Amino acid sequence: MFIGAGSCLETLEKRKPLVVVINEKLMNNHQLELAKQLHKEGHLFYCTCSTLPGLLQSMDLSTLKCYPPGQPEKFSAFLDKVVGLQNKH
Repeated sequence: MFIGAGSCLETLEKRKPLVVVINEKLMNNHQLELAKQLHKEGHLFYCTCSTLPGLLQSMDLSTLKCYPPGQPEKFSAFLDKVVGLQNKH
């Protein structure tokens, strides 16, 4: 499926196997960068439309690793600090 980074991470956090089909027409393709990194870490498979049939035949979903759950409270605290909302006591 064609998805954004948020949808990709949400799917992985729900411990669902994921195949990301990269949109090759995007400029500055962050989708590809994210997919490559998450594949390198063993969390998903990725391909292009032209390589999808081969991937579906060769992939082994049992090799995928669970994606660690997010920690939104840490991100929220970081964001508060960056934008200056954190108390400076």
